[in-house]
Amino acid sequence: MANLKSSKKDIRRSGRKRIANQSVRTSLKTYIKKVRKAVEAADTEVTASALQTAQSKIDRAAQKGVIHKNQARRRLSRIAKKANKVAQG
Repeated sequence: MANLKSSKKDIRRSGRKRIANQSVRTSLKTYIKKVRKAVEAADTEVTASALQTAQSKIDRAAQKGVIHKNQARRRLSRIAKKANKVAQG
Protein backbone atom coordinates (compact mmCIF):
# COMPACT_ATOMS: atom_id res chain seq x y z
CA MET A 1 0.00 0.00 0.00
CA ALA A 2 1.16 3.51 -0.79
CA ASN A 3 2.44 5.73 1.98
CA LEU A 4 2.42 9.14 0.35
CA LYS A 5 -0.80 11.09 0.12
CA SER A 6 -0.31 11.72 -3.60
CA SER A 7 0.32 8.01 -4.22
CA LYS A 8 -2.91 7.10 -2.46
CA LYS A 9 -4.74 9.62 -4.61
CA ASP A 10 -3.11 8.18 -7.75
CA ILE A 11 -4.37 4.72 -6.79
CA ARG A 12 -7.92 6.04 -6.37
CA ARG A 13 -7.73 7.95 -9.64
CA SER A 14 -6.34 5.03 -11.63
CA GLY A 15 -9.05 2.79 -10.19
CA ARG A 16 -11.76 5.14 -11.44
CA LYS A 17 -10.13 5.38 -14.86
CA ARG A 18 -9.78 1.59 -15.05
CA ILE A 19 -13.50 1.13 -14.43
CA ALA A 20 -14.40 3.77 -17.03
CA ASN A 21 -12.03 2.31 -19.62
CA GLN A 22 -13.32 -1.19 -18.93
CA SER A 23 -16.84 0.04 -19.64
CA VAL A 24 -15.78 1.55 -22.97
CA ARG A 25 -13.91 -1.61 -24.00
CA THR A 26 -16.93 -3.75 -23.17
CA SER A 27 -19.22 -1.54 -25.25
CA LEU A 28 -16.74 -1.72 -28.15
CA LYS A 29 -16.98 -5.50 -28.08
CA THR A 30 -20.77 -5.22 -28.16
CA TYR A 31 -20.76 -2.92 -31.20
CA ILE A 32 -18.32 -5.18 -33.03
CA LYS A 33 -20.52 -8.20 -32.26
CA LYS A 34 -23.52 -6.36 -33.73
CA VAL A 35 -21.60 -5.84 -36.97
CA ARG A 36 -20.58 -9.50 -37.08
CA LYS A 37 -24.15 -10.68 -36.49
CA ALA A 38 -25.45 -8.37 -39.22
CA VAL A 39 -22.78 -9.73 -41.58
CA GLU A 40 -23.78 -13.31 -40.77
CA ALA A 41 -27.42 -12.44 -41.41
CA ALA A 42 -26.35 -10.83 -44.73
CA ASP A 43 -28.53 -7.80 -44.02
CA THR A 44 -27.01 -4.88 -45.94
CA GLU A 45 -28.87 -2.04 -44.22
CA VAL A 46 -28.31 -3.30 -40.69
CA THR A 47 -24.66 -4.02 -41.50
CA ALA A 48 -24.11 -0.50 -42.81
CA SER A 49 -25.67 1.19 -39.79
CA ALA A 50 -23.92 -1.12 -37.32
CA LEU A 51 -20.60 -0.54 -39.07
CA GLN A 52 -21.04 3.23 -38.95
CA THR A 53 -21.82 3.14 -35.22
CA ALA A 54 -18.92 0.80 -34.49
CA GLN A 55 -16.50 2.98 -36.46
CA SER A 56 -17.57 6.03 -34.51
CA LYS A 57 -17.20 4.30 -31.14
CA ILE A 58 -13.83 2.75 -32.00
CA ASP A 59 -12.44 6.07 -33.25
CA ARG A 60 -13.68 7.81 -30.13
CA ALA A 61 -12.05 5.22 -27.87
CA ALA A 62 -8.75 5.64 -29.70
CA GLN A 63 -9.02 9.40 -29.47
CA LYS A 64 -9.59 9.19 -25.71
CA GLY A 65 -6.66 6.81 -25.28
CA VAL A 66 -8.71 3.82 -24.17
CA ILE A 67 -7.26 1.74 -27.00
CA HIS A 68 -4.17 2.36 -29.12
CA LYS A 69 -4.70 4.04 -32.50
CA ASN A 70 -3.17 1.07 -34.33
CA GLN A 71 -5.53 -1.31 -32.56
CA ALA A 72 -8.43 0.93 -33.58
CA ARG A 73 -7.31 0.92 -37.22
CA ARG A 74 -6.88 -2.87 -37.17
CA ARG A 75 -10.33 -3.46 -35.70
CA LEU A 76 -11.95 -1.07 -38.17
CA SER A 77 -10.16 -2.71 -41.07
CA ARG A 78 -11.31 -6.18 -40.08
CA ILE A 79 -14.97 -5.33 -39.59
CA ALA A 80 -15.06 -3.14 -42.72
CA LYS A 81 -13.63 -6.00 -44.77
CA LYS A 82 -16.41 -8.30 -43.55
CA ALA A 83 -19.07 -5.66 -44.13
CA ASN A 84 -17.86 -5.03 -47.68
CA LYS A 85 -18.33 -8.71 -48.51
CA VAL A 86 -22.01 -8.37 -47.60
CA ALA A 87 -22.36 -5.13 -49.57
CA GLN A 88 -20.84 -6.70 -52.68
CA GLY A 89 -22.63 -9.83 -52.12
